[in-house]
Amino acid sequence: MANLTLEEKIAQMLQAEEKYITPEEVTEYGIGSILSGGGSHPNHYDDDVSVWYEMVKDYQEAALEARCSIPLLYGTDAVHGHNNVYGATIFPHNINLGMMNDAALVEQIGEATALEMKATGIHWNFSPAVSVARDIRWGRTYESFSEDPSIHANLVASFIQGLQSHHAIATAKHFVADGGTFKGIDQGDAILSEQAVRDYHLPPFIEAIEAGVSIIMVSFSSINGVKMHASEYWLTTVLRDELGFNGVLLSDWNAIFQLDGTFQEQLVTSINAGVDIVMLPMDWQAAHAELIDAVNLGMLTTERVDEAVKRILTLKYNHHLFENPTHRVDTETYFASDSHIELAKKAASASMVLLENDGVLPLNGTENLYLTGPAHDHVGYLAGGWTTHWQGNQDARLGTGTSILEGIQNHLKNNPGHIVHNLEDADTVIVVFSETPYAEGHGDTEHPTLFNGLAHPDNTQAYQQAIQAKALGLNVIGVIVSGRPLVLDDTVETFDALIAAFLPGSEGGSAFSDLLYNQTEFQGKLSFAWPASLNYFDSPDNHVHYPLGYGLTYDD
Repeated sequence: MANLTLEEKIAQMLQAEEKYITPEEVTEYGIGSILSGGGSHPNHYDDDVSVWYEMVKDYQEAALEARCSIPLLYGTDAVHGHNNVYGATIFPHNINLGMMNDAALVEQIGEATALEMKATGIHWNFSPAVSVARDIRWGRTYESFSEDPSIHANLVASFIQGLQSHHAIATAKHFVADGGTFKGIDQGDAILSEQAVRDYHLPPFIEAIEAGVSIIMVSFSSINGVKMHASEYWLTTVLRDELGFNGVLLSDWNAIFQLDGTFQEQLVTSINAGVDIVMLPMDWQAAHAELIDAVNLGMLTTERVDEAVKRILTLKYNHHLFENPTHRVDTETYFASDSHIELAKKAASASMVLLENDGVLPLNGTENLYLTGPAHDHVGYLAGGWTTHWQGNQDARLGTGTSILEGIQNHLKNNPGHIVHNLEDADTVIVVFSETPYAEGHGDTEHPTLFNGLAHPDNTQAYQQAIQAKALGLNVIGVIVSGRPLVLDDTVETFDALIAAFLPGSEGGSAFSDLLYNQTEFQGKLSFAWPASLNYFDSPDNHVHYPLGYGLTYDD
């Protein structure tokens, strides 16, 4: 600290996106951290692990060439596996992990994610989201374990400990109450009493702090009209003074621009409220000049700057970046390894929820099956948002994984049943509905239903085939691939069996096949109540189709 100039200290407090900073600029400024944002890749979305590592290493070596020679923090959103990287193991999203609610498996997923990150040289994960999503209209519902804080209490610490056991840096996000905004509007306003915030939204962060989380990311959202990035009360009085968090507070992507005032005033407001690192992907350079000026003008004290930089340097030291800044694990052993793929399959299987079964399941392998619906042969839809691209991947193939059709085909290689190509030739029809992939903002909808909102447009045609199959006396199995429960109205009556797969990841097809043929048993229980109608949002106690904790087994 004593050897750093003001300019070097300010540089440690800024985070740039790799597309907007060169290695030469890293050396010139001594920048403190870089990220690869959702869907950002070294060159192309199918860049392999070695290309990723070389990019990260080039930036890291550039940081070491700066006068201060402080290693970089390099971050990414590895929210369900190392999902930016082509060919990585894509684990189920958090909503599935909540349905599974298995702390030991979640810890293993954290470990596996850390190792796949470290195969690319990246050591900082903007995960886990510990948001308690209280309204499924929110487009980030699938990033939440549950609407119930008690499920978070079982899983948050396990995921963090799994990640940080390999010195991958975990980030609990988004502080606080981003899952409690009015009508589930992303980056909106949580109009709540302080007690409601403390009862529902604060507990997962307490779990994270007790688990030793290194970084907490601040939410875009507000509480009763006050933006979190400007709230000294929640960031400093509550988080630091009351809860004892002594790690690093990180702002979200360009979030300070939602604050009042000039660019300089926005920067100063957020840092004085408690932010230590400001994520300004494109505007880091301008921020550097503005913050130096703010210190010189007395708007920002040197004591506050020193406090932030001390936390940042301590973090780098504690996670061994000074010892081995370009550390990389063996790719052949740890990236998309057989054990990680098997773990993803196990988690996908344990997280799917059997909603209805009129004696049709399990299948015995002799059936003639007709498959339809937009997600029946599409790994991209099984993976959802934050998969190779920010808003997800519309490609059926991701360089990894197994679709539902492929999973069934693999099973039938050793059984007398067949996949048929005409509805009339089948005795059993499997209809796989889907939402189109989405991430934050784009995923908000007032109509979370099977046919409206963000439902795939082909769901309507697939449902017509389900009705036709029902009229022919065939067995009809419905499967819902979605980032949240979807209002079903009276469509349930069409199905002899109904399965909620949610977003099971790259091995969802293999897991589904195992469940279908009773190679594994249904274990998933709803971590969100399933609304019976859109009226649920006005009077939730009266309009629940399937309650929190619901899930059938083959013994029921």
